Amino acid sequence: MSQGPITSSAAVAARGTSDSASPRIRFENVGMRYGGARDGMTVVDDISFDIHEGEFIAIIGPSGCGKTTLMNMVAGFVQPSQGRVLLDGQPVQGPGPDRGVIFQEYGVFPWLTVRQNIEFGLRLSASGTPAAECRRISERYMALMGLSDFADHHPKHLSGGMRQRLALARAYAVKPAFLLMDEPFGALDAQTRSAMQDLLLEVLRSEGKTVMLITHSVEEAIYLASRIVVVTARPARIRSIIDVPFSYPRGEALHEDPRFGQLRAQIRELVMQEYAAQSRLSVRLSD
Repeated sequence: MSQGPITSSAAVAARGTSDSASPRIRFENVGMRYGGARDGMTVVDDISFDIHEGEFIAIIGPSGCGKTTLMNMVAGFVQPSQGRVLLDGQPVQGPGPDRGVIFQEYGVFPWLTVRQNIEFGLRLSASGTPAAECRRISERYMALMGLSDFADHHPKHLSGGMRQRLALARAYAVKPAFLLMDEPFGALDAQTRSAMQDLLLEVLRSEGKTVMLITHSVEEAIYLASRIVVVTARPARIRSIIDVPFSYPRGEALHEDPRFGQLRAQIRELVMQEYAAQSRLSVRLSD
């Protein structure tokens, strides 16, 4: 049984259980096909599930199975070929400031300083945030992410972990309700990746967001998420939805919990079965 999302007890009481509350994000029989009927490819097939307020959902499955396509639908970058993706009950029509997106490639502007990157979204005409407020917000997130000493440096002077902290700060500065993360720590070394995971949990504890994470790491999914959606080899279908049985806050000691190891083995077996299915399909197509 899941211990619930990263959110305050008051917020949990206000919305009730995830079974009774209206979902913030809903996939309704969603499919995506690229190309024509004869030479096209189906990458997502008949997926339905909900994401509720404050939940941290991790999507995991084989490489190239369509995970990123699911995130791109929520972000509004692509429209499904069939079915609907709903945001607070309304079909997603395009990108919006309520959804912050973080990619593996850091997603920062190399020609802007750390401060300017964080303030970029705030200074857009649609935002209309006063300059003094932009400065206050950027100062807050630079302090939170340990970037204050690098306020006037450009991203090329930062390490990979620092650039990803900057990407997180920039996404948070515009106060999105949803955080969409596509392999955000995949390019980092193991030690930096672990530190970034802990920083993300710390920020979420203080800020509170609804999160959708795409990852290939079973350990990362278990450590961060409240629920894990395992999808099949292409085309992506739901293989299993698993409640993560650990409460927040979480720390490194969780990795030593026997239940963590058992759940890791269970999910790895599911994912490896899908990799095997993908390999068999590749062999058949090459014959």
